[in-house]
Amino acid sequence: MKVHLIGVGGAAMGNLAAMLKQTGHNVSGSDQDLYPPMSDRLKEWKIDARPFRAASVKNKDLVIVGNAISRGNVELEEALRLGLPITSMAAALQQFFLKGRKVIVVAGTHGKTTTTFLIDYLLSRKALTGGVARVTKKAKRSADLPGLFAGGVRADGHPGFRIPGKNNPYFVIEGDEYDTAFFDKASKFLHYRPHHLILTSVEYDHADIFSDLNHYKQAFRILLRWIPSNGTLIPCMSDAGVSDVCRDYGFSDVLGYGKKALSHAKRSGKEVRFILKDAAGKEDLNFSCSPALIGSHNTKNATAASLVARRCGLTEKQIIQGLENFPGVVRRQQIRARNSMESLIFMEDFAHHPTAAKETLLAVRQAYPGFRIIALYEPRSATSHRNVFATEYVDALQSADLVLLPDVFNRKKVPSDQRLDVKKIVVELNRKGRSAKFCKDPGGVFQALKQDLNSRSKSSKSESERTMILAMSNGGFGGIYSQIDGLVSDF
Repeated sequence: MKVHLIGVGGAAMGNLAAMLKQTGHNVSGSDQDLYPPMSDRLKEWKIDARPFRAASVKNKDLVIVGNAISRGNVELEEALRLGLPITSMAAALQQFFLKGRKVIVVAGTHGKTTTTFLIDYLLSRKALTGGVARVTKKAKRSADLPGLFAGGVRADGHPGFRIPGKNNPYFVIEGDEYDTAFFDKASKFLHYRPHHLILTSVEYDHADIFSDLNHYKQAFRILLRWIPSNGTLIPCMSDAGVSDVCRDYGFSDVLGYGKKALSHAKRSGKEVRFILKDAAGKEDLNFSCSPALIGSHNTKNATAASLVARRCGLTEKQIIQGLENFPGVVRRQQIRARNSMESLIFMEDFAHHPTAAKETLLAVRQAYPGFRIIALYEPRSATSHRNVFATEYVDALQSADLVLLPDVFNRKKVPSDQRLDVKKIVVELNRKGRSAKFCKDPGGVFQALKQDLNSRSKSSKSESERTMILAMSNGGFGGIYSQIDGLVSDF
């Protein structure tokens, strides 16, 4: 089949193009701008990707449209004029890869990518040797690995997608609640038909798509309707939004987790004790291990992943080995640089929602006791550059010792009466006794950081002081990360 993807430069669309290519389709794609790393990957995968032009869609059997593409796009208009079959990325995933599989969907406001990768890592342990071998070349040769589609890259380089082996019934996918396409404004995850559904959290997000919290919750309520009677709902019942969404659910087994639920976990230093129970409330597993991921939020993610793993037949030993050897995810609590004495560390995280920022800061505080924490936060996402969470951001960031904030990304995209006032957040943090500074742009953040580090290095306490720089953004933070890498490494 000749398949053309409009908007192939996005991570998800590019990965879908690769999967289609691997299954024997003739694949091409286009985008307005193609940048590394996806432009490099498309070349590596031998996928013809060009700027938009009407001629690109001619003689195609199917056109897949990314959710960033709207009417007026020259290729879309030509495909409509020619009467070509048009579908969305989410629908194409269902059509080509999910149909006939037991789909494990990870949905929720926070923790989707990490939990998706972790579940896949656990299931892959079973599919390989049952041991701790890394999923590398051996995994690529295996016919028994589950399918995977996640919105990120694993820290050991796994690209976040995999065609399922012919002998493996499972497909693990990150369930995005964002809208599907110009012709389908429902959430993407409604196309995935979960057999097992993990619901990590439900807090208001995507203010550009959902009018309010109830509108947001309704998307998840509809998702629950897709779980078959022989499937499983695995909700984090310590989350108020999840509890509300799942209140009247009763069509399949429910394996709740969290402080108020049957299954739970408790961390003591690096060690975590997991108590997993079955749908009848009977204790199934009770074990301790030292998971690779830090923070209470990741302890919950690990609990959810362990419950799914048990549902899929993994042993206690396989789960422990997977939790302790999981390499993590790029841009999730990822250490980018450190100086030779390890007294200065630079960590990057994808956190942009205030709850995610708060949980990440608390996790770092717990994992690095005694460190002075400098938080760099970029208000960039469609929700975070609006004033809907102004109060919550003050609460989220006040656990840092120093907060450096640039102005909102792309100010013109948000009306002034809806735009987040970053200066007010800085004033409020200072009023609460926290040190915070407003910077006009990311470049100003870097200069303020450099000035702070240099001034403190001259003080009498500098030899004993240890500092963690935690940068949080769902974008590139103005390209300053490479500058911080160099600053930290040479300090």
